[in-house]
Amino acid sequence: MKIVTYNINGIRAAIRKGLDEWLKSTDPDVICLQEIKAREEQFDSSVFTNLGYHCYWYSAQKPGYSGTAILSKEKPIKITYGMNHENYDNEGRVMRVDFETYSVISVYMPSGSSGDSRQAFKMTFLEDFHHFISELIQQVPNLIIAGDYNICHKAIDIHNPQRNQKTSGFLPEEREWLSTFIDLGFIDTFRHFNQEPHQYSWWSYRANARAKNLGWRIDYLLATQSMESRLNRAAILSQAKHSDHCPVLVELS
Repeated sequence: MKIVTYNINGIRAAIRKGLDEWLKSTDPDVICLQEIKAREEQFDSSVFTNLGYHCYWYSAQKPGYSGTAILSKEKPIKITYGMNHENYDNEGRVMRVDFETYSVISVYMPSGSSGDSRQAFKMTFLEDFHHFISELIQQVPNLIIAGDYNICHKAIDIHNPQRNQKTSGFLPEEREWLSTFIDLGFIDTFRHFNQEPHQYSWWSYRANARAKNLGWRIDYLLATQSMESRLNRAAILSQAKHSDHCPVLVELS
């Protein structure tokens, strides 16, 4: 079983770049999308249903902004939209699907790069999300949290850690938050299998960063430790180029 997370930076643009053809060839069982930046009526969702996916969209109220989605070959037994928190739910940041033996969340965590107010919003979100998940895992023990966390966890996860020490996404308090969050009982599935440097999931559009592999690893598939025996493989699929991010995959038995 293959689960993928992918910040597509606009679903309409990604479809024009062949997202559906890539999905057909990669054939994930579940794909979690972030930054869909559209309402369902603004694009042709049949390109996904024709591939056999049940599609669940959670758009932001603000046009052309944020939003998440989950596409699944198996029909979930339950779909939950939001965190019951208006500020985040208005931006379509968190959704969950439940299956018989596990659940999957698609999350798009805020970026703080646009200024102090959004950085403050990000830190508040992180605190609230930690609390939300710490309660959820008492009820949903087998959980995968897939998404764009907008945080590089360790120096190995960013191309220039020294220069970026004071940059949103690599701030000490953000990295400490991610360590504490993982300590709730999660496995960083990519690092579970791969300790090599220079493995990134996002690159700036500036300065030819992707071609030079000057990137950040900010997209994660975290799985509860109860699922460790089911983990078979994890990979960053950097050949997919529908976005400034690339997909990240985990395979489960």
